[in-house]
Amino acid sequence: MQTWVRRIRGAIGMGLIWGVAWSCAGGLLARLPGVDSDLPLPLLFAPLGFVTGIIFSGIIATIESGRGNDRISLPRFAGWGAVGGVLLAGIFAVAAALGGRSMWGEILLFGPALATAGAVSAAGSLTLARRAETRALPDSSGDPAEERRELPGRRD
Repeated sequence: MQTWVRRIRGAIGMGLIWGVAWSCAGGLLARLPGVDSDLPLPLLFAPLGFVTGIIFSGIIATIESGRGNDRISLPRFAGWGAVGGVLLAGIFAVAAALGGRSMWGEILLFGPALATAGAVSAAGSLTLARRAETRALPDSSGDPAEERRELPGRRD
């Protein structure tokens, strides 16, 4: 039971971090000349980032659950982020199909942008997680492999 609570908290945390990052990206995009939207882009992008972050967390928890951050390559992690973005585009496509529109148009419109944003977000998340792990390691003997074994709760 405790593992599931931790995973849910982690997924919500990942969603919040991605939501903030995507909101900032929307704010930068809104400053470009010629970009206009009925809804402010930071408010539009934040929930998209939140949902994609949760989808990505579910993918990682399901498929990569036995591996630590140091055992997953950056391209593989980014690929799972891209899959999360494409799955969100699939949600848009299903909604479009239920509304009587072509679902392929929605996938072609949103898929590449959401896949790219998901891949970049996943790569950034892994990079930050690895930096946090490096800073958390004790500096006793100088051997990183030995120091990693000493961390409590670490699964190798």
